[in-house]
Amino acid sequence: MAEDSKPLQTLAVDIGGSGIKVMVLDEQGSPLTDRERVDTPQPATPNAVLSAVVGLAKDKEFDRVSVGYPGVVRQGITETAANVSPEWIGFDLGSALTRHLGKPVRVVNDADMQGLGAVSGHGVEMVITLGTGFGSALFLNGKLVPNLEMGHHPFRKGETYEQQLGRAALDEVGKKRWNERLEKAIATLSYLFNYDTLYIGGGNTKKIELVLPTNVKVVANVMGLLGGIALWKD
Repeated sequence: MAEDSKPLQTLAVDIGGSGIKVMVLDEQGSPLTDRERVDTPQPATPNAVLSAVVGLAKDKEFDRVSVGYPGVVRQGITETAANVSPEWIGFDLGSALTRHLGKPVRVVNDADMQGLGAVSGHGVEMVITLGTGFGSALFLNGKLVPNLEMGHHPFRKGETYEQQLGRAALDEVGKKRWNERLEKAIATLSYLFNYDTLYIGGGNTKKIELVLPTNVKVVANVMGLLGGIALWKD
């Protein structure tokens, strides 16, 4: 095979409030490496997180990079920082990682990237992620509506979805009450978006004890990395 037709390999990076994960994917989005993870540095400043990503990328072969970030992203610049250091506000993550890794980089919200790996491409599809925070993404016939950020919208009792369903809330109120809240959230989001399918991802999906509606599916956390290949499908 000629060098210029060599299949492109993508380094997918998932930056979370508690962990940073990476995996190398082929052009079809199939894993070429195992998923590797390190704890998110505390405080999670841009420099500390960049160092962690560079460390995870060491000795891996890849041609481009896809990054999921836990907040609003516009043209590679991170605009919010709910579960990481405030230093991320206005930080050009795309350019910084390009300098560090020497490869082209595309950055989106982490729930958006998880959704890109999970959705079928048919109808109205919604994704929520249950982890340190509460992520969300919305798709219409496979096309992303970026930066939905439902987690910071009012939900109930004067609190947001993230305040009611993030990891701190789970630790505070326990699994039973957290599941009751999740059931209410699913019903509320169904009335609001009238989605065809809701996908639930994130590390706390293992705490779900509900009987979910037939159009609600739990997806593997690795989808947050597998969606990285879709960022390069123009």
